Amino acid sequence: MVRRRLLLALFVAIAVKSSAYGVMFTMLDDYREQFGINEGALGLVIAIGFFTSFFAQLTIAPLADRGRSRQLIFIGLALAIIGNFAMAFSDTLPQLLGSRFLSGLGLGCALPAMRRVIIVSDPEHLGRNLGRVLSCEVGGFAAGPVISAFLVEPFGIPAPFIVIGTALALVTLVIFSMPIPEVPAEDHPTERFAVDLLRDRAVAAGVLVGIAVFFMIGTFDSLWALMMNDLGAPTWMANTGVTLFVLPMVFMAPYGGKFVQRVGPFRAGGFGMLFGAACMGLYGAISLPWLLMAVFLVHTLNDGMTVTGAGVAVGMVAPTERQAGAQGLLGGAQTLTGGVSASFAGVSYEVLGRTTTFAIAAAVMTTLIVGARLLAGDRWTTRGQLTAPPAHV
Repeated sequence: MVRRRLLLALFVAIAVKSSAYGVMFTMLDDYREQFGINEGALGLVIAIGFFTSFFAQLTIAPLADRGRSRQLIFIGLALAIIGNFAMAFSDTLPQLLGSRFLSGLGLGCALPAMRRVIIVSDPEHLGRNLGRVLSCEVGGFAAGPVISAFLVEPFGIPAPFIVIGTALALVTLVIFSMPIPEVPAEDHPTERFAVDLLRDRAVAAGVLVGIAVFFMIGTFDSLWALMMNDLGAPTWMANTGVTLFVLPMVFMAPYGGKFVQRVGPFRAGGFGMLFGAACMGLYGAISLPWLLMAVFLVHTLNDGMTVTGAGVAVGMVAPTERQAGAQGLLGGAQTLTGGVSASFAGVSYEVLGRTTTFAIAAAVMTTLIVGARLLAGDRWTTRGQLTAPPAHV
């Protein structure tokens, strides 16, 4: 019962933290209009959060594997709470940068530690629980614009950040009223960082699958609306595409996680990304908006069932006592890839055009999956659950 309450509290915390990012993206125009901050500066505000999170996931998160999960979750959530309240009252570029820095650092500290606790607390349901993590991340992000729409106009820019900060503070109190499983002292890893985990070819293969996922997401999210507008598609197609892209992940990811665990995360995630690569190629080859929409809908269903493959694969093959480092390594690689691919896609679309850009994306995704297959070797067919026992409370 305590384990279920802990998992539920962690899922809620992840959703609330993710909603702050959704709020931030939808309020860029408000900051520009009310505080006179230009687009380039606002892009820097967004970027600093992602790069800070990337740094923290690679360098700080592995401490959770040395008996400090509770500390990192508390510090990370506390930084996120402070960052949200600071965002509420920031009206200059330095203040916004500082607030986003704190939020990104908090996310990078807390999320891998929370993933570790979720994995080792219920290894039998690894896939389902990581699917729920994805649902919370995506659902929370998608809820951000709704929160902004309801609160900003009647109460002003500070309102959504105050609400999110308060909600995060409440769920933090709930989390720390319960015991959190830690790695026993005798099993603490001696490695300070997690990069050495890439020496395990199966871990490296899982990371490559995760990179393929975020290369696809970064490219698609940055180009869909632009592409549909250029093709003369109805406005609703252009405006709702990104939202529709994530909806199947919200509702299907827990079921997809169970499917991935049963079939095997490398196989399911790998073949899912190959199918996704084919869809990306079609986005560049087809010029009829309605036909593109049909491909898109099939694509979203595929992703909803298979996109958890990378997280489940890394969780399944990494040592139990190094789950935080492994999840931080995967999350950091994905965060960086999402930013790089979005930047690449924008420049490539302008210089090389739609067809070439999507063809490159498809080729990159295919190459990553082929590399993952070669690295995984016999473990490509791994399935089931963690073989090592869960960490002690």
